[in-house]
Amino acid sequence: MATYAQQVYVVCIRGVYSRAMSIGHTLLGLLESGPRHGYDLKRAFDEKFGQDRPLHYGQVYSTMSRLLKNGLVEVDGIEPGDGPERKRYAITEAGITDVQRWLATPEKPEPYLQSTLYTKVVLALLTHRDAADILDTQRSEHLRMMRILTDRKRTGDLADQLICDHALFHLEADLRWLELTAARLGKLAEVVTR
Repeated sequence: MATYAQQVYVVCIRGVYSRAMSIGHTLLGLLESGPRHGYDLKRAFDEKFGQDRPLHYGQVYSTMSRLLKNGLVEVDGIEPGDGPERKRYAITEAGITDVQRWLATPEKPEPYLQSTLYTKVVLALLTHRDAADILDTQRSEHLRMMRILTDRKRTGDLADQLICDHALFHLEADLRWLELTAARLGKLAEVVTR
């Protein structure tokens, strides 16, 4: 079972393409530089975006099949191989327009209006447990994850540094919330136990 900090890391790092990033749009964007085989697309994706969670071949080919069906890519050539024939895909004008539209559309900010951590704090108060212990334990876990990300940032390339910065900023915001909540536990207890 993943710890909360690992889950935050997943949301902040891996969530970059599991939730917020469209894999189809990313593959289309990679095709703008020229036609590629599915294998080449997977490799380029993994190098640029999938360091923590590589794309599966099946996902590449199912996505390419959908993009082909929707007229956003076309088969630019077929080459025989040791196994199945290798298709080379090229982006269409409709695909370029679709990528441009996607790039120009801002992402919806995702506020954490009801987090699991908040729920744990309230339940601790309702059941007369020590909510401060929950906050302290969580603070320690956040700090541990921040050390891991800071070490990774020191040794990573620019892309890795930016990805780690993104996650670190989110964790810093969580730490501010933990401190604020710890300072207000008495008042929160009064409100939730009425």
